[in-house]
Amino acid sequence: MKIITIIISLLAFVLIVFNFTKVDFNAPFEGESITALITILAGFCAIFLMLILRISKRIEDKVKEHR
Repeated sequence: MKIITIIISLLAFVLIVFNFTKVDFNAPFEGESITALITILAGFCAIFLMLILRISKRIEDKVKEHR
């Protein structure tokens, strides 16, 4: 599970970097820039969800150790 979360996080980071290059800072809410901004936001959400999953798995493992 740890490897999958790392791979998904890395893919999301690559997606963020790629779409950051697509943003036109003169008109960030027009045309292709808005799509890039939405995809950047989705990438950050994916990274955040993977962090939550990894933390919850760590907590689950610690609870199993104490039983």
